[in-house]
Amino acid sequence: MASPHGSEGTIRKRSVMIGGHKTSVSLEDEFWDSIKEIAEEREQRLTDLINFIAEGRGRANLSSAMRIFALNHYKQIRSSAGQ
Repeated sequence: MASPHGSEGTIRKRSVMIGGHKTSVSLEDEFWDSIKEIAEEREQRLTDLINFIAEGRGRANLSSAMRIFALNHYKQIRSSAGQ
């Protein structure tokens, strides 16, 4: 069943390198694409951005930390545009 926003929100498991160790994250395609877009905007490798997010996540799950990072990124842009 599709969401009201036209997306199924399919969660995919992806392998990533964190601190030189392979691990996996489970993210919806939309969040994964957003993280890739943010890395490009910052002229940063995707792996470097994911490691940056991992370092600042505290005890949070990496997948959740990546979702929150993307959400906060776009909220900040929206807030800046409104000023």
